[in-house]
Amino acid sequence: MFSFFNKKNNISDIEWLGVDVHSHLLPGIDDGAQNMMQSLNYIHQLQELGFSRLICTPHIYSDVYPNTKETILPVLAEVRLGVKKAGWSIEIDAAAEYMADGSFTAVEDLLTLPQMHILIEMSYLSETPNIDEIIFDLQIRGYKVILAHPERYNYYHGNIQRYQRFKEIGCGLQLNLLAILGYYGKRVKVAAEEILKEKLYEFAGTDLHHEKHMINLTAAIRNGTLYKMLGKYEFRNNEVFSLPGKIVI
Repeated sequence: MFSFFNKKNNISDIEWLGVDVHSHLLPGIDDGAQNMMQSLNYIHQLQELGFSRLICTPHIYSDVYPNTKETILPVLAEVRLGVKKAGWSIEIDAAAEYMADGSFTAVEDLLTLPQMHILIEMSYLSETPNIDEIIFDLQIRGYKVILAHPERYNYYHGNIQRYQRFKEIGCGLQLNLLAILGYYGKRVKVAAEEILKEKLYEFAGTDLHHEKHMINLTAAIRNGTLYKMLGKYEFRNNEVFSLPGKIVI
């Protein structure tokens, strides 16, 4: 059972979010961390920033990153061992970020976040033509779909109705924290602000890949900027993905 209590949030950490639902920390299997030392370094820094649980989501995209459970789970085990040896009190799990091109829906046993949540993405160049059908098919199979970083799909900019449509069909939306900081450009920042204003996001994640991401994220957390911009928004990361018995702030 979760515990709930009132606590004054520290504006210079990210305990208010608690769980990172989107990151590329498993070494050597996609465009994220490239080796174990780098992976553990990022994990340690994220713990110091206030995260209590990291759900790594390596890309699964048949044409570029043909990952499977067989390539992901052994690497997760190695990372967990490294964290244990270091004595850090942070939980490390793994799911995947699936490219929603239709091919992955034929896989019987998909790698999901807890409670059958599945993270999907689309090309930045064009919308997957049958994306609503793909989401519906996943839902029929019992999955709870989360669309990664909708603010980054340029073809949706200025069309708040499309984001609302995802919400209407039961697809959760996940904000990249760096988007609201302007890291990906002004248009992406504006889109993120519009989605936040309409309260359409359910989750947020770092989408951490490399050192530049870490530097920008750390600065925005430590100087209080990220808390000022997002700390009062009711993201569901802790509510949905905290481990049983963990404190939800």
